[in-house]
Amino acid sequence: MAGGPRDLEIVVVSYRCRELVEACLESLERHPLRRGATTVHLVDNASRDGTVAAVRRRFPAVQVTALATNAGFSVANNLVLRGARAPYVLLLNPDTEATAGALDHMVDLMERRPDVGMAGCRLVQPDGAFDHAAKRSFPTPLSALAHFSGVGRRSDSRALGGYRAPQLGERDRGEVDAVNGAFMLVRREALAAVGLLDEAYWLYMEDLDWCYRFHERGWKVLYDGGATFVHAKGGTSGKARAARQNIAFHRGMGRYYRKHHGGERPLTEAAVYAGIGVKLGLSLTRSAIARRLA
Repeated sequence: MAGGPRDLEIVVVSYRCRELVEACLESLERHPLRRGATTVHLVDNASRDGTVAAVRRRFPAVQVTALATNAGFSVANNLVLRGARAPYVLLLNPDTEATAGALDHMVDLMERRPDVGMAGCRLVQPDGAFDHAAKRSFPTPLSALAHFSGVGRRSDSRALGGYRAPQLGERDRGEVDAVNGAFMLVRREALAAVGLLDEAYWLYMEDLDWCYRFHERGWKVLYDGGATFVHAKGGTSGKARAARQNIAFHRGMGRYYRKHHGGERPLTEAAVYAGIGVKLGLSLTRSAIARRLA
C-alpha cells in the first residue's frame, strides 16, 4: 500500500460463492481505481468450495485470509478494518461487479466532500433493474411493516415507502440515512471515530446499524447515483434463505431496534418484537416451501 491520498483498500467476504467471487475480482481487474493504489482483501468464511485455492491461483495480488469457521459478515470485515491503512476502505459484496469509472467516481466524491464518512453508489441487478436497497431511510414501525408487506415497495410516500428513501432519485446524489452493505465506501478517519462493525450481528442489519452510528458521530452518509455496480441480489444467500440466515436476519432486526430505540415506547416495542416473531415464522415457512419446490 503506497499510502497516497487516494489509495483504497477493498474487502470482500465470501462464503460458498466461488463463481461470484471470481467474477467480482475479475471486474475489479477490468475496472480498477485509476488514480490511486488499491489493495484487495478476500476473507473467506470457511467456504470449503475451492474459493481460497482459486483466488490464490488466479488473483495472486489479492490478500487472502481463510477462516476456519463461518464467523459472519461483521467479524470477517473487521479483521481487515482493524489494520486498514489506506484513506478509504470499501466493503464490497462478492455478488457485485464493478463498472467502468465507478471506483474513481466514488473516491473523487469522498475527496470533494470531507464531511462524508460513508458513501454508496447506484446498484443494479443483472437485468438492469434498480436495487432499491442501495439507498434507505432508517425504518420506523410503520415503514417497516409497509415494506415487508409489499405496500411500501410500491409507494413513494415517505410514511409508507420511506424505507427506500423515495425522495432521492435513482441517479441523484444526496444525503441518506443508510446505504447498502453490498457497497459501503468508508473514510478511514470516520472509521476511527465511529468504530468497527458490531460483531453481535452475525449476518444482516449490521450495515444499517453502522450507518446509524456514523450519523450519531456527526458523519454524513451519501448516496451517489452517478456511479454503478452490478449487484446479483441474493447471489450469496440464494433466493430462499437457509434457516440460520433467516433467524440471523430477524434477530438482527430485533437487536437494531433494541439498541437504538429500546425503552422509548414499551407498547410499541412489544408490538415490534411480536411483529418480528410473526415475520420470522412466515419467512421460515416460505423458505422451506421454496427449497422443496426448487
